[in-house]
Amino acid sequence: MIALDEAKRYVLESLAAPSPEVVALDDVLGGVAGEVVLARELVPGFANSSMDGFALRALDTASGSATLRVIGAVYAGDGGSSHVGPGEAARIMTGAPLPDGADCVCMKEEANVEPSGETVRVARTIRAGEFVRFPGEDVAIGQVLVAAGDELSPAKVAVLAGQGFASVRAYRRPRVGVISTGNELARSLGPLQSGQIRDLNRPLLLALVKESGCLPVDLGIVHDDYASIAQRLKDGVDDCDAVVSTGGVSVGDLDHVKAVIAELGGDSARSLQVAIKPGKPFAFGVVGARRVPVFGLPGNPVSTRVSFELFVRPALRFLAGHRELERPTANMVLDSALPRESDGKLHLIHVVARLHSDGLIHVERAIRQGSHLLSAIAEANALAMVPEGADLSSGDTVRAMILDASQLCATST
Repeated sequence: MIALDEAKRYVLESLAAPSPEVVALDDVLGGVAGEVVLARELVPGFANSSMDGFALRALDTASGSATLRVIGAVYAGDGGSSHVGPGEAARIMTGAPLPDGADCVCMKEEANVEPSGETVRVARTIRAGEFVRFPGEDVAIGQVLVAAGDELSPAKVAVLAGQGFASVRAYRRPRVGVISTGNELARSLGPLQSGQIRDLNRPLLLALVKESGCLPVDLGIVHDDYASIAQRLKDGVDDCDAVVSTGGVSVGDLDHVKAVIAELGGDSARSLQVAIKPGKPFAFGVVGARRVPVFGLPGNPVSTRVSFELFVRPALRFLAGHRELERPTANMVLDSALPRESDGKLHLIHVVARLHSDGLIHVERAIRQGSHLLSAIAEANALAMVPEGADLSSGDTVRAMILDASQLCATST
């Protein structure tokens, strides 16, 4: 067996560094910027009102109140040709350009307009600049809008659009092929035949790939036949940026996947026994001139999930240009004991964790264990990492990977 860290390091060091390309702004959400993007326009580009009200001169209200003549109105989108002189005010709407001569805005709620609409009384001193948005107040020319390596969130996309960018250099989201292998897997939605099971792994992995920000490609189910598996993996390598297969990596007579990966990957291929539970068997190699990574994960669903989180997800995020490859981890307080046997492995236990009123994250309970019990981990939101030799009792702390941060603050049921 080899240590988890050594196996993860081998995978990441085998990957070819990605290169950014020009991506249309409409397609870049969730991607990663490949360059620094600087502002080329002031935002706002002109002085404008942040309130509905009256544009005026602060000097006219210096005594504490003033009655001013209303000379007209300015609306958002107007060309800004109006002028406010001494003793005058102009109606102004939010976003409208500040008239020449005006230097502040009295909001509508503080203005008393006479019935004729010809004058307005302002009952307090209005400071120069009050309720005015000045040019460059939000964004100055040359300001860094996006740094290389930044994930392009909705807000960052909006900022780029606000500068008139139609595209940006970014890392393309990898296309990731997903294959399930096994003679026992049903290939239709009809009644199961004797000895058949439905394929859980492929839908699971397709969803996990999509959640990771990549583009899932369904490569289907393949029988436990060497030639069929080899052809499907070759097709996946030709069409995708990474391929993930489940089943066929242990020591059974029909476990062909690891042998196919060894053939396709050559010197880069490894068939590993990783010191973790679940997820011990793992095969990996990079194939072809593009160095497409091919992952062979165990076939039991819980092992598949764990192996994806430990090996596949960090690799896919690297290929997508992300700087943060791993899911976040945190120390959590155990509300009950978390026993384990001594077997030389790191135990990865699905748990339910919540943020409690003491400000600490508590592991409220462990999920029923078993590498085939996918339904039992559907509610888990963290993966506790229990090392060899740990004897964890209630009140002890355990390090855990956060699988679903949104559920940490959910109410316990």
